[in-house]
Amino acid sequence: MTGRMVSWLTLVMVLVTMVTVVLRYYFESGSIALQESITYLHGLVFMLGIAFTLQRGGHVRVDIFYRGFSPSGKALVDLIGGLLFLLPVSLLIFFFSWDYVAASWAIGETSEERSGIAGIYLLKTLLLLMPATLLLQGVAEILKNVLVLMGKPINTPVQVEPHNIEPRI
Repeated sequence: MTGRMVSWLTLVMVLVTMVTVVLRYYFESGSIALQESITYLHGLVFMLGIAFTLQRGGHVRVDIFYRGFSPSGKALVDLIGGLLFLLPVSLLIFFFSWDYVAASWAIGETSEERSGIAGIYLLKTLLLLMPATLLLQGVAEILKNVLVLMGKPINTPVQVEPHNIEPRI
């Protein structure tokens, strides 16, 4: 669900950027709130899309050795990486962001611009949502890797390939 939502937010971000550029360069007009909304959308796309990207195996990794490993070797590397790096870093981000986000909520932080978006505290809340979703997905990935190492079958979502339909003449 998050991945689908983020993909639509990406489209919205592109359209808002296009509208902002057209307003600025063709109509010599603009909106601070419209410009700030691009930043909000950008933050939403990256901060909420990170766990979905982890689930799909889309994060960058150096595959010099990894690509030649067996499924159990890959699972071991992913398990160790999840336990030593993913979970601790996610927890650190969450706990070090807590006071920062709470302070923003306490004062109802708004844009410094008069016509800007009044909800900076909402944007800063992503600093808690991102590590929370990453932690949940990280635990799921760790459990999946443990199952692989135990030799248990894993039910993964089936990727449906589109059918090649040839036009009839």
